[in-house]
Amino acid sequence: MSNDENSNPEPAQGPTFDELGLADGVLQAVQAMGYEAPSAIQAATIPPLLAGRDVVGLAQTGTGKTAAFALPVLSNLDLDADPKDGPQALVLAPTRELALQVSEAFEQYAGKLPGVRLLPIYGGQGYGPQLTALRRGVHVVVGTPGRIMDHLDKGTLDLSRLRFLVLDEADEMLSMGFAEDIETILADTPATKQVALFSATMPRQIRRLSQQYLNEPEEITVKSKAATNANITQRYLMVSYPQKVDALTRILEVENFDGMIVFVRTKSETDLLAERLRARGFGAAALNGDVPQNVRERIVGQLKDGTLDIVVATDVAARGLDVERITHVVNYDLPTDTEAYVHRIGRTGRAGRSGDAISFVTPRERYLLKAIERNNRTTLAQMQWPSVDEVNAIRLARFDDKITEALTSTEKIEAFRDIVNHYARHHDVAEVDVAAALATVMHADEPLLLEAEPERPTYEDRRRDKRDRPDRPERGERRERGDQGGKRSRDTGQPMATYKIQVGKRHRVEPRQIVGAIANEGGLRRGDFGNISIRPDFSLVELPADLAPETIASLENTRISGKLIELRLDDGPRRGGGRPPRNYDDRRPRREDDRGAGRPEKKPRHKKPRD
Repeated sequence: MSNDENSNPEPAQGPTFDELGLADGVLQAVQAMGYEAPSAIQAATIPPLLAGRDVVGLAQTGTGKTAAFALPVLSNLDLDADPKDGPQALVLAPTRELALQVSEAFEQYAGKLPGVRLLPIYGGQGYGPQLTALRRGVHVVVGTPGRIMDHLDKGTLDLSRLRFLVLDEADEMLSMGFAEDIETILADTPATKQVALFSATMPRQIRRLSQQYLNEPEEITVKSKAATNANITQRYLMVSYPQKVDALTRILEVENFDGMIVFVRTKSETDLLAERLRARGFGAAALNGDVPQNVRERIVGQLKDGTLDIVVATDVAARGLDVERITHVVNYDLPTDTEAYVHRIGRTGRAGRSGDAISFVTPRERYLLKAIERNNRTTLAQMQWPSVDEVNAIRLARFDDKITEALTSTEKIEAFRDIVNHYARHHDVAEVDVAAALATVMHADEPLLLEAEPERPTYEDRRRDKRDRPDRPERGERRERGDQGGKRSRDTGQPMATYKIQVGKRHRVEPRQIVGAIANEGGLRRGDFGNISIRPDFSLVELPADLAPETIASLENTRISGKLIELRLDDGPRRGGGRPPRNYDDRRPRREDDRGAGRPEKKPRHKKPRD
């Protein structure tokens, strides 16, 4: 459930939240957030979960599943128990973005429950803060399967007292190759725990999980009723995260808009992005849950009267915001709930007016884009990154308009004409040069035109470049850059390279685990993987030859089966061919005692860390 899912103006047909039996503190938080009627999945799921039943919820992304399990979990927490004894609830999510979103939702719903400790655990984040929080004790852990497995292998996460386990987007986790990790986690938790499994579909693997690990679950199926307004033009731009600010800046320059709401995921991001836009010359204000009511009213008033054009907001802060001037909505951060998407873009195109909705989609968020299109029965048109020429054409047109408007002010023109003539006569300078100098002074802080320098390639540009490589370089040069013999992907045609990771058969890894871990941490798609060869102590994986430095950096701390993969380009076979010698460097350390000679050192699992 997003923060805006229950803003549907239609009267409630089912129970209200205060009729569901939620704990007082949880109910107070829900009411403080302005929610009145639960969505269909919430109304059907919360009562059996509060009663202690296992549940299988079949619903599309965006139907309000987060609140459907978060509210009953928080209501049933034992707040008198010492959190240092281990978490009471664990929520597994397929990606770090969803894990963060779910964790933020838990924080909001727990706002009236004093002392509740929540911890998101996901890859790409340092272990230090996670280990510190776990030592202090937490009530609820929200994490991705890979990182949860890492902590289990290290013995830094104790699930022996777990009471609630939630599998969110279970089908997505299985498709990413986390099936074995999920089953390992399920098997290592108490048999008495309560399990909630949520999935958009019910493939055979999900059915088997349900039958094996859930106790007579109640199966609930709900279909989303969200639909987008036909008056809204919906587009998306493929963009990497670091490019978002530049992309938004160019869109603000080339789009003809009156008022705009830019949606971000967190309160801190509203302030940061609004400040960046103001630094680039755009009038923007932040609107979030921490903004006092009088300040909010002033911002909304400025948006209505045209003294402010851009508001950067969270879902909660934009609730009930209905301003006729809003012609554009930008999803700077794509929502993980499809109904939240509908409510966001519904801020424009009201009462028969037309509107525009633009969504920024990072490569790893393609599945969210597909979910939005599928669940809302719509298609978003892909737009191209606004070019330097387009931006300059708009700037020149606006500059022309300013000149034309100034020429209509006859009295001011006469006064400045005398000044220009005086300067031109006394300095022997052409009047047109004086006018150009005045324009230069006018744009001293920022040049009128962007320089025609090589632009930062977009994601789609890089995809095209991979398909349009020049002639193959010499063998030595290919080896240097990692283009292994000119191999190309059968799916995309892009050049592939062979990378080496330090996990193999003795670590009991399978190709799906490798694909799931690298895809999740590196933001890759299935089509980016080629052949995978699992050797005794290591594995060889074909990936795009020109992996971005930020992608490689994000994979530095990735673990599979508790072991760092240490991704690097494979150097190929040693001269002379054949198998490498027995003393190659990829072995695990050997025990020093005679009895253990030749055996790999084993790590103890699931030991509680000493204080």
